[in-house]
Amino acid sequence: MINKERLIRLTRQLIRINSENPPGDERSIAAFVAKELRRAGYSPGIFRYSPRRDNCSALLKGAGGKFCCLLSPHLDTVPAGNGWSLDPFSGIIRAGRIYGRGATDCKGNLAVALEVMISLKEDGAPLQGDWMFLATADEETGSGRGLLPWLEKNRRKPDFAVILDSDEGHVIIAQKGLIHFKVEVGGRKAHGAYPERGVNAIDGALVLIKELKTLKFKAPSHTLLNPPTINIGTIHGGDKVNMVADWCEFEADLRFVPGMEAREILAAIRAAWKKTGIAFHLRAQDIQQPYEISRTHPLVRCLLKAGEETGMEPRVKGSEGATVITFFKNKGIPAVATGWGAKGCAHATDEYVRVHDLLAGARQLERFVRIFDKKMSSFV
Repeated sequence: MINKERLIRLTRQLIRINSENPPGDERSIAAFVAKELRRAGYSPGIFRYSPRRDNCSALLKGAGGKFCCLLSPHLDTVPAGNGWSLDPFSGIIRAGRIYGRGATDCKGNLAVALEVMISLKEDGAPLQGDWMFLATADEETGSGRGLLPWLEKNRRKPDFAVILDSDEGHVIIAQKGLIHFKVEVGGRKAHGAYPERGVNAIDGALVLIKELKTLKFKAPSHTLLNPPTINIGTIHGGDKVNMVADWCEFEADLRFVPGMEAREILAAIRAAWKKTGIAFHLRAQDIQQPYEISRTHPLVRCLLKAGEETGMEPRVKGSEGATVITFFKNKGIPAVATGWGAKGCAHATDEYVRVHDLLAGARQLERFVRIFDKKMSSFV
């Protein structure tokens, strides 16, 4: 049975452990998670693919071993930053809210997963499938020290995955892909008083950015996702105010919908820019494919059913941002994302999570485990 007081304690204690990324050091929080699992009777494992970047796993083995389902939150948070009205590592409770960096993203969800694993163990739940818990490092900067190498190197792959990194109990069944790319623009130096003698790379970059912003992509409409978006995240250029800049570079974040191909998008950008006559070099830094799973998949139906049975009103939704569910696509593993954070609080100052939502989430997730286990065991 879900224990409310323990769930609150776990959330507050997790928030008090600084796991900001960057700089990235999940050793303390992974040790805490392992200690709680060990106390409940598990034999957790701590492993790393890079110094200081610890991950933690545990297995609740079913009687039949007919399938394996992964439950996976992450351990790291974005930096707290400045401007907080309270200590971002306090875990203080005010008016039914627990405050602190990571409360919504993702330590509240981590606490829910821990509480469910502990509760299932205490209850001696008669499960047939194997249920794998994996709390990962480095989610906030690409998962290169956590989930990605785990998917490549772990001997046993799950048959299904539920990623606990969302809010309001909704079930994420579609998400946009992303392309992060860097553009370098060259020019020719000259004295700032005689700009006509040089070629200003910053001016050239601005022309390219304008072209990029007005470029029309062939994008299919999607019922759960908005059209593609482009954001210029950084721009740097020039050496001194009284010099014509001979260099400029900027980075862009492009989000695209299922049905579009990253290589075709990049080809369209290059083709449009070549017409300007401006010399540039475009380098893709990160590409993640869009993801979609059927509304009728058992993962989706069982999560919705569990929410309804525990008094929630979950809906299927699309994600404009990237969760790690896309990484399971290449492995052929059906995956969805859900979670119980407060909408709009992820990465925000004075981040919080509602106690009521955590409790509802723990009950929903535990109920899902039982429903899905029964359903899949009858199929396999």
